[in-house]
Amino acid sequence: MPLKIALAGNPNAGKTTLFNQLTGARQQVGNYPGITVDHKEGFTLHNGERITIVDLPGTYSMTAYSAEELVARDYLVNEKPDVIIDIVDSSNLERNLYLTCQFFELGVPLVIALNMIDVAKDRGIEIKIKKLEQLLDVPIIPIIARSGFGKEDLLETAVRTASKNKRWSSRDISYGKDLDMTLTELVSEISEANFMTDVYPSRYTAIKYLENDEQILEKGRQNNGEVAEKLENIVSKTTDHTQKTLDVYPEAIIADQRYGYIKSIIRQGIEIRTFDMDRLYASDKIDKVLTNRLIGPAVMFLILFSLYQFTFSWSEMPVALLESFFGWLGGVIENTLPDGLIKSMIISGIIDGVGGILGFVPLIMFMFFGIAILEDSGYLARVAFMMDRVFRFFGLHGSSVMPFIVSGGIAGGCAVPGVMATRTLRSPKERMATLLTVPFMNCGAKLPVLALLIGAFFAESKALYMFLFTLLAWVVALLAAKFLRVTILRGAPTPFVMELPPYRFPTIRGLLIHTWERTYQYIKKAGTVILGISILLWALMTFPGLDDQRIASFEQQRQETLSSFSPEAVADLQIGRENFSEETKALAGKIRNINNEETETALRNSIAGRVGGAMESLTGLAGFDWRTNIALIGGFAAKEVIVSTLGTAYSMGEVDAEESTSLGERLKNDSNWNRVVAVSALVFIMFYAPCFITVVCIARESSWKWAFFSMGFNTVFAFFAAVAVYQIGMFFQLG
Repeated sequence: MPLKIALAGNPNAGKTTLFNQLTGARQQVGNYPGITVDHKEGFTLHNGERITIVDLPGTYSMTAYSAEELVARDYLVNEKPDVIIDIVDSSNLERNLYLTCQFFELGVPLVIALNMIDVAKDRGIEIKIKKLEQLLDVPIIPIIARSGFGKEDLLETAVRTASKNKRWSSRDISYGKDLDMTLTELVSEISEANFMTDVYPSRYTAIKYLENDEQILEKGRQNNGEVAEKLENIVSKTTDHTQKTLDVYPEAIIADQRYGYIKSIIRQGIEIRTFDMDRLYASDKIDKVLTNRLIGPAVMFLILFSLYQFTFSWSEMPVALLESFFGWLGGVIENTLPDGLIKSMIISGIIDGVGGILGFVPLIMFMFFGIAILEDSGYLARVAFMMDRVFRFFGLHGSSVMPFIVSGGIAGGCAVPGVMATRTLRSPKERMATLLTVPFMNCGAKLPVLALLIGAFFAESKALYMFLFTLLAWVVALLAAKFLRVTILRGAPTPFVMELPPYRFPTIRGLLIHTWERTYQYIKKAGTVILGISILLWALMTFPGLDDQRIASFEQQRQETLSSFSPEAVADLQIGRENFSEETKALAGKIRNINNEETETALRNSIAGRVGGAMESLTGLAGFDWRTNIALIGGFAAKEVIVSTLGTAYSMGEVDAEESTSLGERLKNDSNWNRVVAVSALVFIMFYAPCFITVVCIARESSWKWAFFSMGFNTVFAFFAAVAVYQIGMFFQLG
């Protein structure tokens, strides 16, 4: 059985960077069982031995205040990895060792990776590693995760520690006379009754009872209600005593004592500062500009616009090449397979459907690469910090910023992790307002639609329009949040505190891994979910087809047309020489028109066509024709389906591969589309019901009542907004 190592540590301590250094591309991303929090697992080879590496969510403590803390602790106690590598930020030693203390209490086999020693040195901080190692009685290895320095020594030490096969045993830390007496009493009761001792050390369980850890309390009641009640009564008496004598709760005393324990170690000459502590660090100097009240927002908008300019400029050629490839592939299939359902499904359902999605892979990749730079450099945390001032005005919390960004605040995120990220919000009203409005962001699923319509109708200023539609998403989301907060979710806002990590130069390796992870998820979705939905929608747009009478009518039109031209022109057309003469060109055009009319009639007569046509009297107010309606219905499943369905719907009228053009060109040349319709469609697509997966996620995080509310509220709002855009736009256009 391979050795299993878990990586744990505070957010921004360099944990994921180290994980990428150790595993490279040998990793996979999933979700922890029963909870949607990122689960990264990879492997590395050390002296020919395969070692499994697990990247736990970043957490500040082992008390289950958030989903991340809950997941990290449950993984450790249930899976019991052979060794835990605790990544500690050298430049913030005191704060990071707080989590280390809790690992001591849990009794896990531990190795400390003292990361960012270069940053500490730049800040004039020297750490006496050997002395710290002796005082903590745990191996400590200095590393620089970003460059890979020290990773081999770290791995060797972790393997050596794991091979000792020590039993987990909690290390005693004194919490003061009153609490130590209570802990002794609690440990005695727990040990005597074997109360959850198969999962947690007795002293650790006792500490969690004093900290009023809700998960441990609930597990205790389920395990042995009688013992749990006795323990809770002991804690209740202690709480009353500390409240009367010190006016604090036991959990506050425990936190103070942990920091006291850390300070007592650091003050033994562990941390030496070689120059004035008031010196302004490089990150602080940069923040004086980038988080300035006036300059900061201007720089933020400039960076965002530059990201879109970079994305569209660099992706233009590879996107065009992929479009040409899928056009060529369609032509090969057109000339190879005989006419029939199989040929139609491959060309219209798969190549024009899924191919339309895959054609945007270069654009998606460059967008994710740019976002990875902003994330890894530490700038996105500054965006959250600046946006807090705005969010409070709209009744949201500063912590709401990150769910918005994750969901696509900078186009390209996903609403599912955005909804999950709302778990960090303590206020139920602010959490619900955030949860209901993050789907308004331009997620990665909407990005192909935005790129398609902006590229087709606003090609001269693609980056500018993408920037403007991103701002529109933020404005609408905040206004919707304000509406919810003053109506059905009224309540006072809560204060916001967040940590700003130091700025770092991203590594090429880390950027490439992050970009590939997200791009692969997009490609995987296109090859599975989108492929299945595209084929289903192709079937709905194909059957039941035309009856024999209508088919005979179109065939009669073709024969009458052929008989009206000379035998020479008919012969030229039959052998494929359409451009041989002017008469042959005219004949080919008439036959093509009849074929297109037949295909369009068949599409209108299909199941999807009938549904789309039935809605046209209503959706026509927003400028949507029946073909667009079909695509928008598919978008309820996944927003990427809109592009694939439009590709299918607007290709089923083409019978000549030579005349085939890109989907953007087809829409631009269609009489039902213009710039006003494009903007109306973009507004509706950006704001109508979240995709099915997001709806399920909202239901899991709140209830199905709120999930259905999200679908209804978003769709009604999006429709009225689209109608307003179309009616006003057409009025001025005609005027």
